[in-house]
Amino acid sequence: MKPTKIQLRQARKRRIRSKVIGSAVRPRLTVFCSLTRVYAQLIDDAAGKTLAAVVSTKGKNVKEATKVGETIAKKAKDLKITAAVFDRNGRKYHGRIKALAEAARAAGLTF
Repeated sequence: MKPTKIQLRQARKRRIRSKVIGSAVRPRLTVFCSLTRVYAQLIDDAAGKTLAAVVSTKGKNVKEATKVGETIAKKAKDLKITAAVFDRNGRKYHGRIKALAEAARAAGLTF
């Protein structure tokens, strides 16, 4: 039987997460896009803690994803974090994911 789109994305996610690990110095920036919102979190996998989180307020478009990227980078600066590892959560680096990543880079976060 052919695997579904969700099963294929979950397999990609497991494959990525086996290589991408966040620490206190360089946390994991994970991105999730639902049907209504865009979410971003800075996670320290060693301690199992979320250091910062941002959710879009109005919607789910590229403009909102850009705002979320800028805000998460600002929160990272406040926590004295300059670098992170990017976790796209098994999704394509395209559209909202790309807009968020580029906005975070432009705001000073490196990955």
